[in-house]
Amino acid sequence: MRKLKLFRTLEFRDIPARGKPQCFCLRTERGTVLIGSECGLIEVDPEQREVKTEISLVAERFLPEDGSGCIVGIQGLPDQESVCVATASGDVILCNLSTRQLECVGSVANGISVMSWSPDQELVLLVTGQQTLIMMTRAFEVIAEQQIHQEDFGEGKFVTLGWGSRETQFQGSEGRQAAFPVQVHESALPWDDHRPHITWRGDGQFFAVSVVCPQTGARKIRVWNREFTLHSTSEPVPGLGPHLAWKPSGSLIASTQDKPNQQDVVFLEKKGLLHGQFTLPFFKDEVKVNDLLWNADSTVLAVWLEDLPRENHPILKSYVQLWTMGNYHWYLKQSLPFSTTGMNQVVSLLWDPVMPGRLHILCQGWRYICCDWHWTTDRSSGNSASDLANVAVIDGNRLLVTVFRQTVIPPPMCTYRLLIPHPVNQVMFSAPLRKSNDLAVFDASNQISVYKCGDNPDLDPTVKLGAVGGNGFKVPLSTPQLEKRYRIQLGNGEDEEVNPLQLSFLTWIEEAVFLAISHSHTSLQSAICRLTVAPSEADEEQGQLVVSSSVTVDGVIIGLCCSSKTKSSVVQLADGQLLRCFWDSPALTVEPWKNAEGFPVQFAHPCTQVEVAVIGGQECVLGLTDRCRFFVNDTETGLCGSNEANGESLRRVERGSRIVTVVPQDTKLILQVFLGNVEAFIKQIDSVNHINLFLTELKEEDVTKTMYPPPVPNTVQTFRDPDKKKLDLICDTMRVAMENINPHKYYLSILTSHVKKTTPELEIVLQKVHKLKARNAPPGPETVSAEEALKYLLLLVDVNELYNHSLGTYNFDLVLMVAEKSQKDPKEYIPFLNALKKMEINYQRFTIDKYLKRYEKALGHLSKCGPEYFTECLNLIKDKNLYKEALKLYQPQSLQYQAISVVYGEHLMQEHMYEPAGFVFARCGAHQKALSAFLACGSWQQALCIASQLQLSEDQMVGLARTLAGKLMEQRKHTEAALVLEQYAQDYEEAVLQLLEGAAWEEALRLVYKYDREDIIETSVKPSILEAQKNFMAFLDSQTAIFIRHKDRFLVVRELKSQGPQMHVDNEMVAPGPESDFFSESGSEMSGRYSQSNSRISARSSKNRRKAERKKYSLKEGSPLEDLALLEALSEVVQSIDKMKDEVHSMLRALFVLAFEQQAQELQKAYENTLKLMEKALPEIWTLDCQQSSLTSVLGPSSTVNSITASYQQQQQQQPQPQPPSVPVLDVRKPLGNIGKLIGVAGVSSLIPDLCSIPPPVVLLQQLL
Repeated sequence: MRKLKLFRTLEFRDIPARGKPQCFCLRTERGTVLIGSECGLIEVDPEQREVKTEISLVAERFLPEDGSGCIVGIQGLPDQESVCVATASGDVILCNLSTRQLECVGSVANGISVMSWSPDQELVLLVTGQQTLIMMTRAFEVIAEQQIHQEDFGEGKFVTLGWGSRETQFQGSEGRQAAFPVQVHESALPWDDHRPHITWRGDGQFFAVSVVCPQTGARKIRVWNREFTLHSTSEPVPGLGPHLAWKPSGSLIASTQDKPNQQDVVFLEKKGLLHGQFTLPFFKDEVKVNDLLWNADSTVLAVWLEDLPRENHPILKSYVQLWTMGNYHWYLKQSLPFSTTGMNQVVSLLWDPVMPGRLHILCQGWRYICCDWHWTTDRSSGNSASDLANVAVIDGNRLLVTVFRQTVIPPPMCTYRLLIPHPVNQVMFSAPLRKSNDLAVFDASNQISVYKCGDNPDLDPTVKLGAVGGNGFKVPLSTPQLEKRYRIQLGNGEDEEVNPLQLSFLTWIEEAVFLAISHSHTSLQSAICRLTVAPSEADEEQGQLVVSSSVTVDGVIIGLCCSSKTKSSVVQLADGQLLRCFWDSPALTVEPWKNAEGFPVQFAHPCTQVEVAVIGGQECVLGLTDRCRFFVNDTETGLCGSNEANGESLRRVERGSRIVTVVPQDTKLILQVFLGNVEAFIKQIDSVNHINLFLTELKEEDVTKTMYPPPVPNTVQTFRDPDKKKLDLICDTMRVAMENINPHKYYLSILTSHVKKTTPELEIVLQKVHKLKARNAPPGPETVSAEEALKYLLLLVDVNELYNHSLGTYNFDLVLMVAEKSQKDPKEYIPFLNALKKMEINYQRFTIDKYLKRYEKALGHLSKCGPEYFTECLNLIKDKNLYKEALKLYQPQSLQYQAISVVYGEHLMQEHMYEPAGFVFARCGAHQKALSAFLACGSWQQALCIASQLQLSEDQMVGLARTLAGKLMEQRKHTEAALVLEQYAQDYEEAVLQLLEGAAWEEALRLVYKYDREDIIETSVKPSILEAQKNFMAFLDSQTAIFIRHKDRFLVVRELKSQGPQMHVDNEMVAPGPESDFFSESGSEMSGRYSQSNSRISARSSKNRRKAERKKYSLKEGSPLEDLALLEALSEVVQSIDKMKDEVHSMLRALFVLAFEQQAQELQKAYENTLKLMEKALPEIWTLDCQQSSLTSVLGPSSTVNSITASYQQQQQQQPQPQPPSVPVLDVRKPLGNIGKLIGVAGVSSLIPDLCSIPPPVVLLQQLL
């Protein structure tokens, strides 16, 4: 169900040469074409559009000067850099294309009519003017010469195997005279050229010759083998045509036959017997066949036809038709019309021997056309349930359409067929999703027929039903209606008649808008054309499409695709470059297609199939080459890796099967097998038992990871909504589908889908069973009774659980129905149910829910019973901790709400959750309890707010403030404590002391000057800041000493490690050598013990894990991980210095204000020296080798299984770290006088990652103040 799609067209017009072309051949190794004329040879390069070589045969007198010479054969010889030419006068010429030397290697006195080379170019055949056949080697040595007309049948003559001769056999009702048939000899066709024609089999072992028999005047085909022995002669075939072509695969020989009312292409076996045929779409004596040609892989048969002169038909045409076979039916896939007169008459055709889909055409006016065809499938592109999954197949002037959503019909049958006046060349389905079933047909007469699907019940006369039609049948689908036909006007009428390949990649993108590609014949450029409907009269039968806008692209366009989802159009050039086309703008524009990173996308190889898809919210271009290389944007992706060749996700199909289409929103995948039949890959499951078994075996796990894990871990992370469980999703989806198809048939499966959910919906199931019993439906073949349904449920669910859920429905009839099927004693549950029936409805449901331990529901029912049950309700709230649920059941102004809030707050106080308790108390108006709660948690703002609401006295407020300040001081919140003491306790002296203790120097000075107590500066502020300055100096000295000591030791350790390779295995340092035990078999055992030890550590408590981590890096000299411990210690020093920057900054400002310049200078100098010391040491510590040490130590010639395993386990436990940044240069501004030097202290900010990769800290010096 494929078509031949024009992939690329290359045209070279007006080749500068003399004479008229007569024949040509290909030089595939150089990509050039050799053309012979009555003047000589020329070699042209179609890509560059230039003549490479020109050799005159007239100058050497191999051809006459009057132009009457004829070249009957031309063949390129790549290994000799030569070309062999045979002339009608009898000369065989070998022409060297490099030196342009001509050599006559042989001459036949009677002339030559045919020259034919074997496919391997080892043999050459010449047919002389005296009807003799000469076979020569490639060195032009004659092997043998025979008469072309032979009396004998050949060595393949049929042998009678005991049945007797035809004359002695019984002839049935025809009588004895049927054994002696009358020999009727028909002469050759009137348009027969009476020339011999030769064709070789693909392997070169046989060749066939078609000649006119001199005795009968009819055509005969004789087959010779490679040893020049006659093998067989064809049976008499009336009306046999002159041309023949042997299928390269070797099975059949194609020829033509004129019959009384038609003209057929017939196939003959090697024995000469007829074996099948197909009819050409012309009447008798309407056309003649000029040639037949098979492509290289035997899939396409090219038939070159020409109109015969007739009355009232002055305009004659020739046609190049491409035929393919599928499922024993021959399809006409392409019909290319040409003129038969003037400069555009076809001279010769050739299939490319290397590229099976490339056809070369040579025209009379020195015009060369090369067109590449590739296989593709025309199908609708919708993705909704309204899309019918249409697939269209071209068959001449018929378009066969199959609707796979409703039926699967094997070709050549179809759902319906469209009758078009002319042969169809291209098919387009509408791109908009809502109209994906509409289609347009482009035929060989340059017309587009638009068909649209609608609700019109009348059948269009151009639409004929196929396999779904017939008398007494109702058509279950709406067939399309012909809306209108349009003729394309390109503005150059000559080209419309001349070049049938001018427009390619026609795409229907909007209601009356088409895109098409046109190639330039003068340069390697292409044009994207937008075709729109020209204004015309409303009643005109035929409209016109004109080019409303076009844009020229440098390069040959080999692909155009429009996405039906995003409406994006992508254009592919021959070099793989991708362009985005903006067709909805007033003027067409293009720009490079870019990926998510903003870089242009280019395929590494040209792709024959291109589609646009949305992956992860980003538009991507998918490409598939003819060699099945798959690309996503510019990234090549394997369709199937070696690890997936035997995976569980693969399903076996018949070799040669192809995907035809996928039915949207369905489970059908349509495949076409090798012989042409189509099959639905997934069939609907019809067995209820199979569905039940599938649902009951479902598990809430990813079986692709647990049951069928891939051999290689998949690095692609799959994200799934955590709220959507797999079981729930599958059960809900299948239940909806079964309810829509047949809820009676799949009743048990629907019940199973409720039961198997992660939270079984047993109450819903029981309600459905109860409704089924109440309905009392009559029994049927697909209906299930309530008794059967209940028995089936008891197989899935425990009877006691089912009884409890039935009780939870508050339906006593349902409870009794389930209880009767259980083993319960009626003396037990009957009194219980009778007691429940006597209760008030809300208290009844409360009792049931409490019995089933559904306390939240029980609380809801009990709250509706009235105030007299509130005590019982409060006890239930306390017992089952239902405080939050209870508060939702009452109004905030009600007494019940306040009572529950007080109980809830007391519960929170018992749980030491003081702050939430305070808010609960405050919400219900219990302010005294709220104040106690806020005091307990130290929430001073809320406590003061509650105190204001309680209207405490001044003394009580002071006492409360001192209490709050004490708690804040315990929490080292000195600034907040000072605020409370100053504003609420009116004790600013104590507030100043708290600020000094918290190193808030400037805030302390503010309070001192606010209350005009400068004496406090001398008594408290200055001593405190001087003491703090001394502590800072001592701390800097100690940290500097520690840093220098650790740095020096680290350099020594690193030097020792670099001198000799040593291995760290299980915290032991071992020197490698041949005597080392780690190279023995015991190494693998130790690796196993390491893993077990590591797993035990991971199972410890968090406290023990932290303790183990601290022990891992020991600063003890000689420990195995001493270098890592030193790096960790150095990082801690840098961090501690970094944390000082704000405190040093604040202290320097205060020292300057208090006139302690010398102390400020000392502190600034010490801090600056420490910074410079660390800045200078950073390149020595964190070198590039050190950064990579964690990786290079894993592998190497001195590594063992134990060391590699230990290193990888350690790396897997670590978090991935960013790349270590570069160390910036220390930037210290020049001193700005005494003041600037004092307060211009640089800050430090550090980024200390985990010590796994040991990157250097980033030291950034901020601006001076």
